Amino acid sequence: MPELPPQRLAAAGLALLAVLVLGGWYLSRGGPAQGAAPPAAIRVEEDRGGASGKVVVHVAGAVREPGVYRMPAGSRVDDAVGRAGGATSRADLTQVNLAAEVEDGRQVLVPMRITAAAAGGAGAAAPATPGVPLNLNTATLEQLDELDGIGPTTAQSILDYREEQGGFGSVDELNQVPGIGDVRLASLREQVRV
Repeated sequence: MPELPPQRLAAAGLALLAVLVLGGWYLSRGGPAQGAAPPAAIRVEEDRGGASGKVVVHVAGAVREPGVYRMPAGSRVDDAVGRAGGATSRADLTQVNLAAEVEDGRQVLVPMRITAAAAGGAGAAAPATPGVPLNLNTATLEQLDELDGIGPTTAQSILDYREEQGGFGSVDELNQVPGIGDVRLASLREQVRV
């Protein structure tokens, strides 16, 4: 067995002594606390929307601030729509039961008013009748292209604007479409309607 230097031997002896002293102290205290209550468990209550709880709802569609909201249990759809900033001007609140109680984990969807284009079915626009103004909300690209002063590019811009805005509320909104100014709008007033 190799000889250890006295310094190492002293350090090992001190380490052994420290372990024995700490072990003795631990055992003299009785080891782990006898009869002590275990630490209190964290109580997690699952909120199911009880009488005093909260519910979480997703408000989407034609509201100013769509998102997920925490509401007091017993809240109504009207409260949820209000919490989302209220309905937009294009919202169709006749399609929503505002008096219904919101349910946890459900979506409240506020639809947009059905435009004439949507009412006619997807892509089903009424053919233009001579002498009858063309409906901006149902007209096809080809029908718009046939209007005086409107080419295929401007007709596409009208369709893009209609899709972005959810339809035209008035003929005057044509002024917002790129490529249509006051002069062209004046010439179109007799040819189109909403």
